[in-house]
Amino acid sequence: MKVTAVETRHCDAGWRNFSFCKITTDDGLVGWSEYQEGFGSPGVTAVIDAIGDRVVGKDPHATEAIYFDLYAATRPAAGGVVAQGLAAIENALLDVKAKALGIPVYKLLGGAIRDRIRVYWSHCGTYRLQDPDVHDTSPLRNLDDVKTLGKEVKDQGFTGLKTNIFRFSREQPLWGPCFNLPAGYPELNIEKELIRELIPQLEAFRDGAGPDMDILLDLNFNAKTEGLKQLVQALAPQKLFWIEIDSYDAAALSDVRRASETPISGCETLIGIPEFRPYFDHRSVDVAIIDAVWNGIAQSLKIAALAEAHEVNIAPHNFYGHLSTMMNAHFVACVPNFRIMEIDIDQVPWRDELFAHVPEIENGYLKLPDTPGWGCDPVEEALEKHPPKGVAGITHRH
Repeated sequence: MKVTAVETRHCDAGWRNFSFCKITTDDGLVGWSEYQEGFGSPGVTAVIDAIGDRVVGKDPHATEAIYFDLYAATRPAAGGVVAQGLAAIENALLDVKAKALGIPVYKLLGGAIRDRIRVYWSHCGTYRLQDPDVHDTSPLRNLDDVKTLGKEVKDQGFTGLKTNIFRFSREQPLWGPCFNLPAGYPELNIEKELIRELIPQLEAFRDGAGPDMDILLDLNFNAKTEGLKQLVQALAPQKLFWIEIDSYDAAALSDVRRASETPISGCETLIGIPEFRPYFDHRSVDVAIIDAVWNGIAQSLKIAALAEAHEVNIAPHNFYGHLSTMMNAHFVACVPNFRIMEIDIDQVPWRDELFAHVPEIENGYLKLPDTPGWGCDPVEEALEKHPPKGVAGITHRH
């Protein structure tokens, strides 16, 4: 069996596009992976187009050999969008290989340790705050709406939810200055009034979701070390499941973790063992978040093994489409040090029709399928009904 083509497909997903890598073989098997250019990564498609010819003619069973050939060819500019392009190809090759063998991908990875994956409702309220019409949801306008949403999460059977910072006193309620939302706050300071608004938001979620709901808070890159220390100390009484922080300074994040009574998670924007290793050496996080879409599933297993050696649990970064969800489910099914998995529930209303299989979630757990490959092929005819908006890069709001 030989690879005959490496292609990409895109479709509209509301504030962003969904993107897929498609690998075709000479015996008719097709492998798929999902990737994303709207999360700070314009140009992944160009990378796939540029290096795909190196894969044509190769035996797709040799996934590791192909990956390291591509890595060697791009070594002087390793990381970033180049690494994400390699990951998209690697992940699609795994799908081909598993389908050729007639087994689910997790059996290629050593076999499943668990057949149910605990998931939490991510970006809870964020999309409703920004684009309720696009995502076909009720708007989020005040703390009463936050409380109602918390109850909705509980009623749907979820045991965890993650939110961002909302400031209903502002014209732009979503507080994300690291993404220039709102514009004009590059200093990334934490002021007292922000804390005064955040605590009632978390309490509203608690009132609606009940005492047993695990509540997670994502701070992204929205503060520097000084402000993060203030914030984690102020939030200690909330008894959050974790506070998620993005930082490119492992030592600084370690300082924040030492100041916090709440577990700290992070690392979702890192690529490769060399970038993760300082965060383990510095004891910077309680939970390391791994983006297997960016890193590739096989490489992510190596990062998870390094985390395990440092007594650190891992969680997948997963706010993409259904294919990404299933890719991550196969990944964490084989990882002993798994904590919990992210999933977006609020999405464009046509998301389910884009995929041959919709993830089965019951009582806050995703059921692991036993179909060959990822078990979640995109439906090309459905993708064509929803053409992508603009270019595939950063064209929409986060």
